[in-house]
Amino acid sequence: MIRDLPEKTKRKLAVRAAEQGMSLEAYLRLVLHNASMESMVGSMDILDAADRYFGVSNGIDLDLPERNSTREIVDFES
Repeated sequence: MIRDLPEKTKRKLAVRAAEQGMSLEAYLRLVLHNASMESMVGSMDILDAADRYFGVSNGIDLDLPERNSTREIVDFES
């Protein structure tokens, strides 16, 4: 456990751990692990990631056909 942590904070963390069905120690390990991973990932969103791995700079440049609706309209009444 972290030294000099206020009792109120310890209680709140213990409640969160219990809600997750975990011991306080396991919960704190998980929280610290997740926090350390956030800094590695950064603030990249899904669109940035897609562009980074599949964008024009990586040799993928698709000419997509214009979309049009050629489907038949379904009549649920007949």
